[in-house]
Amino acid sequence: MNKTLNSIIEENSHPLSFLKPRLGNKGKLFITAFLQVFLVSANTYFISRLVWIGIAVCGFGISYIWTLNVKRISAGTLSERLAYAGGAMLGGLTGVFVSKFLIPR
Repeated sequence: MNKTLNSIIEENSHPLSFLKPRLGNKGKLFITAFLQVFLVSANTYFISRLVWIGIAVCGFGISYIWTLNVKRISAGTLSERLAYAGGAMLGGLTGVFVSKFLIPR
């Protein structure tokens, strides 16, 4: 019950660690792919309209999430890769939808 600060930080160092009890590896891959492609879609929209803060935030997020995904998906099974691709597909669609609401034409 007496956890040290370091052990608490280590347990919660991954941005999706709060999902650990509920989601397996496929669920985490789906969510991280969703977030990454969501940011890519939003970033494309922001670039086309020169929204500088959106470009900066999305660019950072894309790169950070990519560093989390690259090792996991390269050694993944077919079903894990399909979960990743499904998350990426929905992330792309949702990214454009949400960014269009944030910055209308």
